[in-house]
Amino acid sequence: MDFGLSNEQQLLRDSVTKFLAGRYDLAQSRKVATTGEGWQPEVWRAFAEDLGILGATLPEEVGGMGGGPVELMVVSEALGHALVIEPYVDTVVLGGGLLGRAGVDRARSVLEAIAVGEAVTAFAATEATSGYVFHDVSTTARREGDEWVVDGEKTVITSAPLATHLLVTARTSGERTDTDGISLFLVDFDPTNPPTGVEIHSYRTIDDRRASDIVFSGLRLPADSLLGEEGSAWPSVSRGIDEATAAVSSEAVGLMRKVLTDTVEYAKQRQQFGQPIGSFQALQHRMVDMYMEVEQAVSAVYLAVLHLDSDDATRARAVSAAKATISRAARFVGQNAVQLHGGMGMTEELAVGHYFKRLTAIEYEFGTAEQHVARYAQLTKG
Repeated sequence: MDFGLSNEQQLLRDSVTKFLAGRYDLAQSRKVATTGEGWQPEVWRAFAEDLGILGATLPEEVGGMGGGPVELMVVSEALGHALVIEPYVDTVVLGGGLLGRAGVDRARSVLEAIAVGEAVTAFAATEATSGYVFHDVSTTARREGDEWVVDGEKTVITSAPLATHLLVTARTSGERTDTDGISLFLVDFDPTNPPTGVEIHSYRTIDDRRASDIVFSGLRLPADSLLGEEGSAWPSVSRGIDEATAAVSSEAVGLMRKVLTDTVEYAKQRQQFGQPIGSFQALQHRMVDMYMEVEQAVSAVYLAVLHLDSDDATRARAVSAAKATISRAARFVGQNAVQLHGGMGMTEELAVGHYFKRLTAIEYEFGTAEQHVARYAQLTKG
């Protein structure tokens, strides 16, 4: 697929790629991911101060560059290629998008903090019984005087242990799975000292990221914590989830391109029976199949990115097609990369296993392949 970038977009890609190649230490990143805090705050600040990517897709009036979906794709793919663990999608894509559409002063101040690397957001939406059906919301918020009172439980909230702010979906009216009646709240947050009415349990995920289960028991929020109109958050939330799905799909493209390159290079060097294993036709066929899966995924992701600014149905259909394609490709490419590396593919020392873990997480993030195929079919039927 011929997908041409403008000069500015190509410059952004080159700048991010060069920065990560020269200054993002994968060994240090792995150490932090497995034994440390799960991210590198100094790297996050460098992304803002030296590279400017935290503001690349944020509005210019809050210190951003005013970029769009293509810039989102370019940055996400480069971050995937380098296996960056910092919370770009949760903060810039999801947080930035939801806050940018809120149109209130509190949201603007957080956006300004995101652009300069001083804020991290986590999207508290998934619940134990909802899976990735994001409009299945049991958490409630009710008005008491000048405050909102929130009760409920959110599960597997990625980046919550790092967050300065939570974006919480809660039902203010309607039935559990209604799209109407969902509201969005901005919560100031410190995971080391959560506010009264909040209990947090944090852990490492399969890909060594950080996540939390959060219980709200009578959490009291000021009236201006509500973002947008009461009960009308779903259109913005739905768009934000599609944007984040496109971003992690773009990240997966970067991950798959890297593991494919590493696998081909390994096959050229690894000797068996006196010759490189890459000379064996059966293994050549497997690597060609990996290449084809990557290229099909690239085309689907690029198409989804081009439709992020389309009408809701067109956007959702393109994103679901991309996510279903990515999920299949991520498993195929990741598994084959590990297998072609032999026993080395399972070691902590070799990067391919860590890339595979992230690809496995993305396979299920923001919905499984089956869920997205079903959504695509429903939207296609009209």
